[in-house]
Amino acid sequence: MRLLLLADTHVPTRARELPSQLWDEVDRADVVVHAGDWMDLALLDALEERSTRLVACWGNNDGPAVRERLPEVARATLEGVRLAVVHETGPSAGRDARMAEAYPHTDVLVFGHSHIPWDTTAPGGVRLLNPGSPTDRRRQPYCTYMTATAADGVMSGVELHRLPRSR
Repeated sequence: MRLLLLADTHVPTRARELPSQLWDEVDRADVVVHAGDWMDLALLDALEERSTRLVACWGNNDGPAVRERLPEVARATLEGVRLAVVHETGPSAGRDARMAEAYPHTDVLVFGHSHIPWDTTAPGGVRLLNPGSPTDRRRQPYCTYMTATAADGVMSGVELHRLPRSR
């Protein structure tokens, strides 16, 4: 099962739309995972329509309309991988242990908020993934997203992709 991991799209405030490369990834993915900060229902509607399956949560910048449609924490089991998706995980110091305790029955936690790509494995084996942002790099050198594969209870092939810098 091919996964596309996104967070912090901030459409239309940081970008008018997602980059075309990302829409190509949506078309290839079996599941699109979005860890919040949509900003607007139009992108949520578009991803729901175009995705085979969408697993998503709301973020701190999402208003009532988005929050009515999405949970604070989204959960799914994908090919045996127990996935949780949340926007905020707090400060980076101590994150791994804190999230392992907060999500004990989770294999992979996808999160956002910082716009900083992250890939670690916490004590007890919970893998924490932050795909960064495909539209707002902040202090990062590139806008980013991730792809991965879920099969037989294992998340593998996690890859961070850089998007070309806009002019």
